[in-house]
Amino acid sequence: MRENPVIVIGGGIAGLTVALRLAPLPVIVIAASPLGRDAATALAQGGIAAALGDDDHPHLHAEDALAAAAGLGDPAVTRRIAEAGPAAIAWLLQQGVGFDLAGNGSEIALGLEAAHSRRRIVHAGGDRTGRRVIDGLIQAVHATPCIDMFQGKVLDLALTADGRVGGVVYRPSQAADAIFLPGRAVVLASGGIGGLYAHTTNPVTAIGTGLALAARAGAVLRDLEFVQFHPTAMAIGQDPMPLATEALRGEGAILVNARGERFMSALPGGELAPRDVVASAVFRQIAAGEAVFLDTRPSLGQTVHRRFPGFSALCASAGLDPASQPIPIRPAAHYHMGGVKVGASGQSTVPGLWACGEVASTGLHGANRLASNSLLEAVVQSEWIAEDIKSHAAPETTCQAPAHRPASPGAAHDSLRRQMDRDVGVLRDAAGLQRAVRNFWFEANEGADAALVALLIAVSAERRRESRGAHQRADHPHLSNTPRHTELTLAQALKSARELAESRIEAMDVFA
Repeated sequence: MRENPVIVIGGGIAGLTVALRLAPLPVIVIAASPLGRDAATALAQGGIAAALGDDDHPHLHAEDALAAAAGLGDPAVTRRIAEAGPAAIAWLLQQGVGFDLAGNGSEIALGLEAAHSRRRIVHAGGDRTGRRVIDGLIQAVHATPCIDMFQGKVLDLALTADGRVGGVVYRPSQAADAIFLPGRAVVLASGGIGGLYAHTTNPVTAIGTGLALAARAGAVLRDLEFVQFHPTAMAIGQDPMPLATEALRGEGAILVNARGERFMSALPGGELAPRDVVASAVFRQIAAGEAVFLDTRPSLGQTVHRRFPGFSALCASAGLDPASQPIPIRPAAHYHMGGVKVGASGQSTVPGLWACGEVASTGLHGANRLASNSLLEAVVQSEWIAEDIKSHAAPETTCQAPAHRPASPGAAHDSLRRQMDRDVGVLRDAAGLQRAVRNFWFEANEGADAALVALLIAVSAERRRESRGAHQRADHPHLSNTPRHTELTLAQALKSARELAESRIEAMDVFA
């Protein structure tokens, strides 16, 4: 094995861009499955946001992102990422990613999505952007000699005597035994948590493994309660649920209930309101017993097949034709705004550990991510992480192989997923959140990653007693006057959960 490699955990856009940016340093990328197969990047339909238009500017992009973030976006981080957007698109072009061109064939075509004030969404292959991007990056990685690809599961982060992350405990696929891989730095790029929910657009294996690894290493986690529910997941009996891209509403598609009522028309922005607003409106319709549909017929008609081939193919797989009938939809867990708290260069609160992409909390998304900012964030942040790691000499202290725990399952069990939907879903309250905390605490004590991450999210959600962005409390419907972050360590979360569990046991003893 190469000496002093940087170990990157995750094979989606975040992991592959970090690996490419780190060249010529030796890099090991550890992915749980073959590249491109289970990465959420491949499912991304919307595109990548960047201020490329003549009528646009990065400061306008930043203003839109801060407005969507509901008071918790970091202005400096947001402006810096927005300013780096055009260069990020240029870098992807250099890696071989081809983007859709406008009618003149010389400029990149720009689409519109919810809460954007300008057309700035860059697509590749219509609504197949994620697939095209990941395919281009995979080719670039295979052509980069300093990058080695490993397949398997990371069981733990290894710490040096002075508390620095100095490697990982890793079990290769098809192997019974785990091995220790030392490294000069570790970058978490492990994706999100949508697989914890019964209704999700994410791979069912996306259970927040990176958050569990960081938490066990002592890292500070931030704003875990902010889970974005995409308002238009296609309710066609698949798990994960296929996504009806927001770009459809950008081109005029509307939301209606079974009675044909366009229930979004009375809300500011209508179908192009921020995602938390649309998801809440759709959820309330469903909670009231209404079926909800996305109707592309008035705006797109037969052109939907040509302009949105991925969406059209998904509809066809369920025996539906969007040119002649509305498509059933519902909200589903889609993106996690919270994550490992990181600084300007992606460094966590634990030395030697960086985080990139959905697993990280950079300050860009705040309480509600602006559409198509996630892929942008990963590409931009990867450059800053690589520069930071390169600026530090390889540590001289070595890391010994730690005793490792048994591997937990790669997906959450059905009862946990149903409870996350019910108690930590679109609309929450104290009774449901406290019930979830107690149940997940008992399971987390058995060492399961899924239960541990579910517990961390539920504890954070119980602590935020207001409604802000993607976090909506039925018992606390109003916005507090002072925006604040929720910061949490594993020790703090377990203490809160234990107190709730013990108070429940004591109450049961009183009434016994």
